[in-house]
Amino acid sequence: MEIILREDVKGLGYKNDTVNVKPGYGRNFLIPKGVAILASKSNKKMIDENIRQAAHKAEKFLKDAQAIADKLGDLILEITTKAGESGKIFGAITALQVADALTVKGFILDRKKITISKSIKELGDYKAVIDLHKNIHHEITLRVISE
Repeated sequence: MEIILREDVKGLGYKNDTVNVKPGYGRNFLIPKGVAILASKSNKKMIDENIRQAAHKAEKFLKDAQAIADKLGDLILEITTKAGESGKIFGAITALQVADALTVKGFILDRKKITISKSIKELGDYKAVIDLHKNIHHEITLRVISE
């Protein structure tokens, strides 16, 4: 089933992308939630026109995303948490905590744009990827230290 996404869907695509999904996923989840529309001929024309009109906005958004990526650079983000003697932390570090630490540094980013590759349950250095734009993904280093 071919659909057009009306907003970004993690693992599937970005806004205005035409993607193929299984019919049940499209009919029962994406379309009723308003996340996608059927990819009919008229809807494709409408989306193409919207993309054409929004091209200059998209270019500005891309430049802003690149500027944020340049500011982030090789940032090493330190996150303090409670930990036991063996170095295991109580709970786990989540994207929400990373987003809060970035906010303290002056970067206001949505936690849904932050991907941590593996569960952080011990002290040490880890990598996280921030999706700033559909073409710009920036990797930062997370340093988890004990309080």
